[in-house]
Amino acid sequence: MLFARALAAFIAAGLLFPGSSSFAATAERQQTVKAGDATIHVTIRGQGEPIVFIPSLGRGVEDFDDLSKRLVAAGYQAVLPDPRGMGRSTGPLENITLHDLSEDVAVVIRLLGSGPVIVLGHAHGNRVARMLAADHPELVRRTILLAAGGMVPRSRGTDVAFRRVFDPSISEEDRLAAIQRSFFAKGNDAKVWQKGWNFKVAAAQTAAVSKIPLSAWWSGGSAPILVLQAMEDAIAVPENARRLAAEFPTRVTVIDIPNSGHAMLPEQPDKIADAIVNWLRRH
Repeated sequence: MLFARALAAFIAAGLLFPGSSSFAATAERQQTVKAGDATIHVTIRGQGEPIVFIPSLGRGVEDFDDLSKRLVAAGYQAVLPDPRGMGRSTGPLENITLHDLSEDVAVVIRLLGSGPVIVLGHAHGNRVARMLAADHPELVRRTILLAAGGMVPRSRGTDVAFRRVFDPSISEEDRLAAIQRSFFAKGNDAKVWQKGWNFKVAAAQTAAVSKIPLSAWWSGGSAPILVLQAMEDAIAVPENARRLAAEFPTRVTVIDIPNSGHAMLPEQPDKIADAIVNWLRRH
């Protein structure tokens, strides 16, 4: 018994194995929570102030794999709930609204029991994040938005390409061309996003957003907001960020991310992580 306790103490102190003192900061655990009729699976990495990640339309939290690990290394805890219908999360996809999707995340935050948290949403996830902050302002300390669209429409050509991405009848080659056209800046490789789409979930999420007026979630509650604006985003065009900042100048900070489109995360991982950490340390 004494030996076991001593061994545990040595491991915790990082004295037994080089680098083992960082184990607690990088350890990963899995949990599931009930959110009404849904069961949400959550991956939690590291320790520190929690950041809850909400992914893009019809995509999973795997998109945040690199960013979440960078932020864990910077001293934050990454909380990654699979949206209902993705990964190991389940729940009804019919007749749901953006309020239901925000409530799924609210239940996860309450599970943490650490008070208000940082919420980070990408693309469709930006809508869920803002709906969450509007529905439950007491749960959101700060909000980080990537590809923060909603008000200013995309061009007709971009809209056609965007919709083709979610058309299950087209070839993989045509889908890749549509992903390149709508999601990525010129010269960036869209193949990294060729996989990982769930068309059924995307359709349900789109319908859920359509049932709630823009005015219900556009303000994003009352917490400070960081918008990382991809300068070549053809879907969430930069004018969206400009209008949000103009409407809420004391709450909204916009940082431009060059050479990136709507996908953003695989295009400019260094710039995105650095911008987030610098902003969080100042706010």
